[in-house]
Amino acid sequence: MSSSNINSVERSRANPGSRGLSWKFVLRALHYRNYRLFFSGQSVSLIGTWMTKVAASWLVYRLSHSAFLLGVVGFAGQIPTFLLGPFAGVWVDRWSRHRTLIITQILSMLQSFALAWLALAGTITIADIVWLSLAQGIINAFDMPARQSFVVEMVESREDLGNAIALNSSMVNAARLLGPSIAGVIIAAAGEGYCFLIDGISYMAVIASLLLMRIAPAPRSRRQKSLRHELREGWIYAAHSLPIRSLLLLLALVSLVGMPYTVLMPIFAAQVLRGGAHTLGFLMGASGVGALGGAVILAARRSILGLGRMVPAAAATFGAGLIAFGFSRNLWLSLALMPLVGGAMMIQMAASNTILQTIVEDDKRGRVMSLYSMAFLGMAPFGSLLAGELAARFGAPRTVMMTGSLCVLGSAWFAVRLPEIRRVVRPIYAGLGILPEVAAGLEAVSVLETPPED
Repeated sequence: MSSSNINSVERSRANPGSRGLSWKFVLRALHYRNYRLFFSGQSVSLIGTWMTKVAASWLVYRLSHSAFLLGVVGFAGQIPTFLLGPFAGVWVDRWSRHRTLIITQILSMLQSFALAWLALAGTITIADIVWLSLAQGIINAFDMPARQSFVVEMVESREDLGNAIALNSSMVNAARLLGPSIAGVIIAAAGEGYCFLIDGISYMAVIASLLLMRIAPAPRSRRQKSLRHELREGWIYAAHSLPIRSLLLLLALVSLVGMPYTVLMPIFAAQVLRGGAHTLGFLMGASGVGALGGAVILAARRSILGLGRMVPAAAATFGAGLIAFGFSRNLWLSLALMPLVGGAMMIQMAASNTILQTIVEDDKRGRVMSLYSMAFLGMAPFGSLLAGELAARFGAPRTVMMTGSLCVLGSAWFAVRLPEIRRVVRPIYAGLGILPEVAAGLEAVSVLETPPED
């Protein structure tokens, strides 16, 4: 057990001044040099990534006027995460996460430059976009578990791990708000190709930040085990751990049935709320603002204690928000509900990530985070197909009400299992020094409950 971790917890509880919210406290993970470099580089790169997402969708629709082909491109970009996730996890556990990220970022840069070259030359086709989207999906299948696992190497104290993950979420959602707006202006002024070109250039920022990091050499045992054995080992480890299994199952459920509500947003904007493209933009922007707010709320937390209870609460809030959104026929009410939906979705995702990253054994971190990627992103293509089929049969409003109800039921299932999850996680948190009372043999507190002074 780390005495520095114990002291940091005791100081945060003993110092009344630490209870006040300050930006210095909210941004405390930026005190670590490597994470500060990563955060600054990713902040630039992610804006370019969102520009490419918007530009690619607009280009596909401009060339084909086909909603089906939009779905095909989206499916091609997402399905590799589901199919390759377990193999990517073994790779991340076997090899340097830092070097893996450098390679994936360079490959992503080349993919964006390829899109830019074809688009600016005026020779790009739908087939080109599909194949390049598939290539980016394969890169992302390795990039995401490596990026998630690498956070713990950049942030030395586990007490600040949750803050770093929340700041990551804040960064993604800030880019989600800025990127599409910038892309819209550039597409109107110069065309989609320049969005791809800017995205390719933006990757240089994160590549430079990775190269500037000081990474202590961490010798990894070169396993002689077969790929099949390590795949099975990772799967058994996650399946036999009640907390990991429960978190991943709830996240997979919400990702499958709840998060594809975004696919139906054009229908709500045009048919349900009788608006246009600006209405769609307002709805998606409101959801993004809520997601950013949820990330800030998590970043402001002093400790990871209490996150377990937030997971089912956020899933239930997300589901209830979708149900209410399905009933709404008023634009202002719908706009008011979207921040609630976006914020709850972000809190459940980031809180689950933080708990997983805290309790997982380091030699299996890559494999567990690849399963997290599969649950969070790998379910998206199947969820989109499911949402489209249900909307065709029952209509978009009834679809989100049904899927929202399933999210609420899933949250209830997790809440029933929460006491047992706490009993399993308590000794892990105590061993890390996150629960000094337990480690010192004093009266035990529940590891996933908010402390009394909270």
